[in-house]
Amino acid sequence: MAGFWGKRKRDNAELAAQDADLARRARSSLVAADERIRVTTDELSFAEIELGVEPTKELRDALEAVRTHMSEAFHLHQLNHDEIPDTAEELRTRNARIVQLCEWAEDLLDDRTEALAAPIQRARRAPEIIAGVRADAERLRSRLPQARETIQRLAARYSAQALAQVEANPAEAEQLIGFAEHSAGISERRREAGQREQANLALEACTEAARRAATLIDAVETFEVEALRAESTLSAIVEDSREDIVVALKEPHNPEVSAAIATLQDALASLPAAGVNTDPFTLLSRLREANSGLDEAIAKARERAARPIPPFEHVRHSIDDADRQLAVARDVIAGHRGWIGADARTRLAEAERIRIDLDRYLGMSASAATMIDDDHREQAMAMSRRVAFLAGEALQLAQRDIDSSRPQGGPDQWGGPQQGWGGGRRGGSDLMGGILGGLVIGSILDGFID
Repeated sequence: MAGFWGKRKRDNAELAAQDADLARRARSSLVAADERIRVTTDELSFAEIELGVEPTKELRDALEAVRTHMSEAFHLHQLNHDEIPDTAEELRTRNARIVQLCEWAEDLLDDRTEALAAPIQRARRAPEIIAGVRADAERLRSRLPQARETIQRLAARYSAQALAQVEANPAEAEQLIGFAEHSAGISERRREAGQREQANLALEACTEAARRAATLIDAVETFEVEALRAESTLSAIVEDSREDIVVALKEPHNPEVSAAIATLQDALASLPAAGVNTDPFTLLSRLREANSGLDEAIAKARERAARPIPPFEHVRHSIDDADRQLAVARDVIAGHRGWIGADARTRLAEAERIRIDLDRYLGMSASAATMIDDDHREQAMAMSRRVAFLAGEALQLAQRDIDSSRPQGGPDQWGGPQQGWGGGRRGGSDLMGGILGGLVIGSILDGFID
């Protein structure tokens, strides 16, 4: 007994220590959260000066929500210290709620202030950013003559279709450079007028315009390099394609391979003569596509050669065999319904389902199997074999159920000597008894189901 009371005192002491620690956390959390609200309020004021009212709306809404919930936390803390006595459980519940509210408040304010940190930093660096945009605009404008010369040089070598993706780049880049300089001036004037939100929008516009102008000018130089690379690759692929045709002509032929060879030959024949302005990108894509088509057709032909297609007669015989096995299984199960379990019935149902799918797949009767093409013959053979396999399994499972359910003979059992049906313990008398028993039990079950 002394040990019991000693343990109880220790448990009470531990719980009291935990409650005291929770109370200290509640008090310190209240102070920290209240101080965070004050600091964030100041940060909101600075953010509104730098960014304007609309970009800081989420932080403002968060502060309002935090103040609302923190009033609940302060009210709970007040209840802990009023003149009304409280139980330990009530104090514990209130303090836990206070800690929860304070942690939520600080997490929400952290999230909203972090989201504004980058825009505020950017706004404070506005003069530096604007100076950088103007320097970039001057540098980009000096590259425009070279970009135009590159376009003229490319026009003498490549077709208008090939140049369509970069031909207008210098003109578009020049417009974007002018827009970037104009937006930079607007940003400066709006900031001086105290219109920070509009100033920041203009700042974003000028930096984006300068970035896009640089991308357009760079694309002209990139195009020239990529076009030369495409021409080099095209020459190699033309040579490879001619070799591929020679190899393909030695492969086992079928309509798909012949069509793929013809497509690749047409692509090679359509190549422009030397000295004609071309589009190496389009020509390269066309040859690659034709090459891939030939590779795929040859791979299928090789696979087909390694896996002979079953003759029409074999397909028809396989379907006939499946139908025979399905009929046998169906008859045995129907004649012994009262003894047949779920496994045999399930195999039979699946076999019948696949048999129906086979007819739908062929879209014709089995007698017309000579009209089935190669791909359909393979699938038809696989489906018919699956039907036969499932029907065989259904028959085996049904026989197992029948054997386990039929009487095993004896003076008072079906098939025993007194019955006079065949006189044997495992002869025709057992089969007759099984059939009759299955019919009787099946009819009884049918009556219950109905």
